[in-house]
Amino acid sequence: MEQASAFVVATRTALSQLTALGIQYSFSVIGAILLLIVGWAAARLLSRWAHNGLSRVNGIDATLAQFFSNIIRYAVLIIVVVMVLGQFGVQTASVLAALGAIGLAVGLALQGTLQNIAAGIMLLVLRPFRVGESIETGNVSGTIVDVGLFATELRTAEGVYRLAPNSTLWNVPITNYSRLHTRRHEISVTLSADQSLDEAEAKLKSIAKAETRVESNPAPTTYLADFDAGSAKLTLRYWIKSAQWWAVSRDMTKAVKLAFDKVVEEEVPADAQDEGPASYIP
Repeated sequence: MEQASAFVVATRTALSQLTALGIQYSFSVIGAILLLIVGWAAARLLSRWAHNGLSRVNGIDATLAQFFSNIIRYAVLIIVVVMVLGQFGVQTASVLAALGAIGLAVGLALQGTLQNIAAGIMLLVLRPFRVGESIETGNVSGTIVDVGLFATELRTAEGVYRLAPNSTLWNVPITNYSRLHTRRHEISVTLSADQSLDEAEAKLKSIAKAETRVESNPAPTTYLADFDAGSAKLTLRYWIKSAQWWAVSRDMTKAVKLAFDKVVEEEVPADAQDEGPASYIP
């Protein structure tokens, strides 16, 4: 009987302790669940606000706005998880120390990746190039297809896809052929000693004025680039819209060549044309 009584007393004591623990931790569990729900909603709300706010800022890329909004969201979620662990008596200081150590280890392991991310952020903020623009660096050239946080996609002049890490584009000089509205082009011709310099200048200017795609302001100009006893080098300088630079420069080069070929044919007698025209450099 005494053993039975002791068993009953121990059972009642265990049940009462379990009940007390259940009541105590039930409030903690309910509080943790409510904290998770509120924290999740707050993280999404703050992330949406940050994304919408950054999207309205002039010069902020959509990729960069999404990146910062995601950082805010995950930061809020980490804070919420730490608070939930604190509800169950876990020392949050040790948790934060462990998270810091993990972050340091990940940062050291992904040093190159983080360098690309930092370079991507700077490229998206300063925007030395945009999608559709043609650029050239020491190692990379092509038309920009997409600018991401880790790498930039390009299409070369040969139609080849190229992926360049952002760090290779950030620490080097970048030549952007499309950023400015107009570009200059030059064509040089070499005149023989018996050819008139004034007539050649007039002909070059008339060719440039006849081409409607050549900019009138600033007006096309010519100058004597070099000369010696037997020849003179005359250069035509004019401006074109950047989007039309390649097509117009090729057409102008062809027009100048045909015009000076015609001049040579007119000046050289028929019985002497087999000797070849005077030299020129288009």
